[in-house]
Amino acid sequence: MHVEVYQAKADFFRTLGHPARIRVLELLQNGPLPVRDLLAQIDIEASSLSQQLAVLRRAGIVSAIREGSTVVYTLATPELADLLNAARRILTDMLADQGELLAELRAEVT
Repeated sequence: MHVEVYQAKADFFRTLGHPARIRVLELLQNGPLPVRDLLAQIDIEASSLSQQLAVLRRAGIVSAIREGSTVVYTLATPELADLLNAARRILTDMLADQGELLAELRAEVT
């Protein structure tokens, strides 16, 4: 692999590195949503959501379609949902291991 590929991958993951962006992607896993629905389910200001959606759109991670006065967002590719599910499984396993370690440490104290 060339350095450019590593850089592209790093840029991709950096784009995902914001809680609001991850939340948007999780919500879009179930299908397209208008901005008003995203805003209702994410606890941020409309201007902040707009900025985060713009970052995702510029990176090609989400697509936007205007339907009248409404803008509807969708995942650019279904593999993004697979990535989010893989991350959830990895984090679950990591936290389970940490929970087991915590239990062992607590058992040593008693």
